[in-house]
Order: sequence, then C-alpha cells, then structure tokens
Amino acid sequence: MSPHGNGNLSVMTFQEFLLEGFEGGLQTQALLFALFLALYVVAILGNLTMIMVITLDARLHSPMYFFLKNLSFLDLCYSSVIAPKALVNFLSSSKVITFAGCATQLFFFSLMCTSQGFLLAVMAYDRFVAIGSPLRYPITMCPSVCARLVLGCYCGGCLNSILQTSFTFSLPFCSSNHVDHFFCDVPPLLRVACGNTALNELLLFGICGVIIVGVTIVVFISYGYIIVTILRMHSAAGRHKIFSTCGSHMTAVAVLTGTVFVMYAQPGAVQSMEQGKVVSVFYTLVIPMLNPLIYSLRNKDVKDALWRLGQKHTAT
Repeated sequence: MSPHGNGNLSVMTFQEFLLEGFEGGLQTQALLFALFLALYVVAILGNLTMIMVITLDARLHSPMYFFLKNLSFLDLCYSSVIAPKALVNFLSSSKVITFAGCATQLFFFSLMCTSQGFLLAVMAYDRFVAIGSPLRYPITMCPSVCARLVLGCYCGGCLNSILQTSFTFSLPFCSSNHVDHFFCDVPPLLRVACGNTALNELLLFGICGVIIVGVTIVVFISYGYIIVTILRMHSAAGRHKIFSTCGSHMTAVAVLTGTVFVMYAQPGAVQSMEQGKVVSVFYTLVIPMLNPLIYSLRNKDVKDALWRLGQKHTAT
C-alpha cells in the first residue's frame, strides 16, 4: 500500500484485497470446499461433454447447437474464473488476491456472464426463426450470420465488462481491503471503496436492468410467437418436440435472469452481501452445472448423439 499525504489527511491505497468468503471454522470451510469442488467438477465435465458431442456429431452441426456449444463454453469459462481461487481460499489461512488479479477476475466474470445473457436472447431468436419461417431458416441463420451474432454477444459482454471494471477500479480503496465475498464482484468492492459510489451503483443498476429487460423482451416476444405457432400445429409429436426444446431454453433463461436480477438489478442489492453470497454460488457454479443437464436430459438429439458416441467408443 502507498500513502499519499494531503495536509493532516493520510490516504492509504491498498495493493491487494482479502477475500473473506463465508464465515465458519475449519469444518465449515472443509464442507464448503467439498461442495464447491463437486459443483465445479460436474460443471466442467458436463460442459466439456456438450462441447465434445456437438463438435464430433455431424447431425448436431446446426445453428441451434452452434449456439448451445458457445453457451457451454461460456459456462465453462466463467465458472473457471471463480471456482479455482475460491477452492484455494477455503484451504488457506491467507485469502489474498492482488489488485490486478481482482480486476482481472471481475473483468472476465462480467464478460462471460453478460455474453451469456445476450446469447440466450440470440438462442430465442433462433428458435423464433426456425419455427416461424422454416423455409427461410437456412438462409436467415446461415453460418456467417450465426458467427456474427455470437461475436456480437461477446462484444456486448466486453463493453459492459470494460465499463464495470474501469468504473469500479477508478475508485480509491482506502477504508479497508477486506472484501466480504468469495470473489471480486462489483457490489462487495463498492462497499470497501472510500469514494462516492453513487455513479457506480447507478451504472450497475442501469446496465444490468437494461440487459435483463432487453433479454427478457426478446425471449418473451420470440416464445409468444412460438407458442401461437405450436397451438396451430396438428401434429402432437411436433408440438412435443418443440415444447421440449423451448422448455429447456426457457428454464435456462429464467434461472439466469432471476438470479442476476436479485444480485444486481434491484435497489439495495449492494447492501445485501449475505444474500448476495448465496445467490452468487447459484449463478457462478450451480447454473453452469445445470445447463448441460437441462439441455441434454430434455433433448432427444443430444441423448441420441451421446448414445452414438458411446457405441462408437465401445466398438473401437
């Protein structure tokens, strides 16, 4: 830390933070370590399996599964940004993270999480086009369009991440370096900043609110049209297949937007750190673990692809 004198006022700017994590003794920390490790391992295995199956099975080389593979990639990345450091801290007496390490963690977490929100909106639009205009679908959602849509998701996530990280770390951290959380996130960091955080809180609330509302509107409009189309269908098997695919996506959207809203897009979210820790576990580890299960267990194409790969592996 480096002191800067200003008359009788001495301001200390910290060069590292202490991630306090969860309260409790050694037994509690060991239990939390086991829980986090189990969630992380399942998330890693599930998402790697989804990426591998979609990559290797030619029958899954379609826009929907291209987007799903990117969703698995994002789940894999943003859980990996958080979990390894948290696991180390559960077993360590020193829970230090450098200033640069904290900024890097916040940047990549915000990038991946925001990109995932945009990607879920793109996936809803993809189903809207596939069901509403099936004859034009191969042209409308050609590989180059799909690639640009995914790139747009990452660019939008990067823009939000740059804004959140730069505004947060432009504040002076001089009151304390004890961050009441298990990773570097905007709300707990604002609590230990000694400057005026009103603009930061407004930015957090405003941007997250706009993203959540935007994603929700796109999803609701897309699925509203899809439901009307399904109700007009005469084939029960066709209705069931579409409902199965769309139901998985709606579940993923509801879980992510609901937890992000609780954490970021409501007034007073910055003050409710105990609630925030529990919610954070849900969207940093539980959601990345659940998404592959949601999309594989409810999706006949993915289950068939897994069976074919299993048969091919057994044959060899």
